Amino acid sequence: VFPESSLKVTGVDFLKSQNTRQHHTDGYNIQSLVVRRGQPFQVQVSLSRELRAADKLTLRFGIGENPMKNNGSLLSLKPEREDFNGWKISMVERKGKECLLSVTSSPNAPVGKYNLHVKTGSNIYRPENGVIYLLFNPWCEDDVVYMANDAEKEEYVLNDTGTIYVGSAYSIYDRPWNFGQFEEFILDACMYLLDKSKLSLAQRRDPAHVSRAMSALVNANDDSGVLLGNWSGNYVSGTSPMDWIGSVMILQKYYKTKKPVRYGQCWVFAGVLNTVMRCLGVPCRCVSTFDAAHDTEENLRVDVYLNDKGEKLNSLSFDSVWNFHVWNDAWMKRTDIPNGFSGWQAIDSTPQEQSQGRFQCGPCPVKAVREGDVYLPYDAKFVYAEVNADRVYWVVKKVNGKDKYFKVGTETQAIGKNISTKAVGQNRRVDITKEYKYPEGSKEERMSMQRAYSFLRPSGLMPRSGYASTIRTIGANAEPLVPKEPVTKTGLHLEIANTEPLHPGNPLEMAITVKISAPGNWTVDLIGSCQLQYYTGNVQANLGTIKETITLEGPSEMQIPLKIAPDAYMKTLSSVEDEVLILVTAIAEVKETNDKLTKETSMRFQYPPITVQMPETASLYNDFNCAFIFKNKLNVTLENCKLLVEGLGIFKMTTFELGDIMPGRIMKSEIVCTPTRLGEKKIVAKLISNQIKGISAEKGIFITE
Repeated sequence: VFPESSLKVTGVDFLKSQNTRQHHTDGYNIQSLVVRRGQPFQVQVSLSRELRAADKLTLRFGIGENPMKNNGSLLSLKPEREDFNGWKISMVERKGKECLLSVTSSPNAPVGKYNLHVKTGSNIYRPENGVIYLLFNPWCEDDVVYMANDAEKEEYVLNDTGTIYVGSAYSIYDRPWNFGQFEEFILDACMYLLDKSKLSLAQRRDPAHVSRAMSALVNANDDSGVLLGNWSGNYVSGTSPMDWIGSVMILQKYYKTKKPVRYGQCWVFAGVLNTVMRCLGVPCRCVSTFDAAHDTEENLRVDVYLNDKGEKLNSLSFDSVWNFHVWNDAWMKRTDIPNGFSGWQAIDSTPQEQSQGRFQCGPCPVKAVREGDVYLPYDAKFVYAEVNADRVYWVVKKVNGKDKYFKVGTETQAIGKNISTKAVGQNRRVDITKEYKYPEGSKEERMSMQRAYSFLRPSGLMPRSGYASTIRTIGANAEPLVPKEPVTKTGLHLEIANTEPLHPGNPLEMAITVKISAPGNWTVDLIGSCQLQYYTGNVQANLGTIKETITLEGPSEMQIPLKIAPDAYMKTLSSVEDEVLILVTAIAEVKETNDKLTKETSMRFQYPPITVQMPETASLYNDFNCAFIFKNKLNVTLENCKLLVEGLGIFKMTTFELGDIMPGRIMKSEIVCTPTRLGEKKIVAKLISNQIKGISAEKGIFITE
């Protein structure tokens, strides 16, 4: 008997356009097939002859350097056989020499790059470009990242543009950010990070392990990851954190050089981590917290030191309150902790504090922060402190040549305000503070706080600055923690606001309002100071102080003006590389009762806008013009202006050098755009100069067939 002519494979078609449409992966700018786990995809196999009953046809999927069956890195699948590690394969139809096969991966398969080989008898066929990228699947009910709501998946997985909220609690503003998870090389950069993370195959199944590893790899600390953090104000040897408008350039550059990209600050870390998580298929959002506590050493307290003019002192304290801090929430079911803590998990790639020996943070269940279950992994104590610490003010005075510390105020509701993220499907801010905290003063808040305190060790109210800890000038009796604002005998209350728009080049006109609600005649000593500070709370310049004694007949209020001339701040404004905020601090003391109160407010400068002019719609591959118009309405020249623009699916990041723009001058830059992708697209613009770091604008356009 002659042996049958042996069966050979002559080709494999990955049916890319139909598979990627069904898997919501048609956006990825990559040659290979990208699919999501737990969902069927089809491949068409062409054979040298018709398939017969005795023929053996096997699809082999291998992941990693050296795939082996015994550790699950090599999957060998035969049509209509029992499943293998949760994977299944079936014959959809046979037509002559063509076989249409359907492959369903396991909903908890390891994510990564798989190689496909087809084995027929003793022949092995290796298709060219036989790489399949397998991602997490929020559309699959059995995947732990499953998200039921379609609009939410559209936003948190598929939206490649967004907004990061920055500024201060007093003046929140939005910074457009291009995530660009579908752009060229971004998926490959994420796969490189996965390989670099040294996660085991089992850990690659679990978004909790993957998101923790990515929070470590997005910063360059201890693993030469993507971005080097720099808060020094000196960025000559790299790109200033203010100059990025998206993650694409950063990840592409990192993938090309395999070296950390310089430089990032918190919103850049969060923007890049958001790109990485969305790219891998984990729903993710950027979360901004205003007045976020840093480095409280788990004692839930931040100490602020003031001199006797009411100016904040930098050097005394390790802990600090950042005007804002941005991290991410990733969506998943947690299988490693008790039930009830699934949903949003906080992850943070800004390198602040080591966790298990590496600069990584999370995933921390947002519900654990709200309920006070701070013992749950990972890093719940740290995240809890960021949004729940108390702020204590101390005045440092020289007494007989020694520093003495006087407590002038405690704020228990000042930290972790206005927690914000972009709304689903809309360009507006939505406040998610209630997901992180119960309402201040509610019964639930008190219970949550008691619970958290039983796992943390808050110290008594002692100042703990660098050298204050060695000088015990205040009685060592620890005061109990009071979960409410101290009530003053006179109902003393302070408000700080600007009375005129805060335009660079103009005088800064602000006012401190002193209110007293108790009847009677009261004498109030007021000191106020104005400083420029970075968003990390680091003071850059002292601009001026006031000192007044006022008499009030309660109940009444009085407004005390605080005015700073342009000369006092313009030099600092032009010389710093970062955006600075205006910090006003006021200390009031009622002479008759010794009531003391301290209040601080940070405000940002206000800038003229950039206008983007372009059509509302355009059609695929048809050019259109886009113009960026800026009028300098300030009465100072803006020096060394550059305009950064980017439109994903329309044009690559472009920089216009505009030189100096005199007061009243209008500049116009134009770019010809060629849309290469359908749907709602966005163009982002940002203007940077010596004086101003953050004017941005965005505009949407709808691209049709």
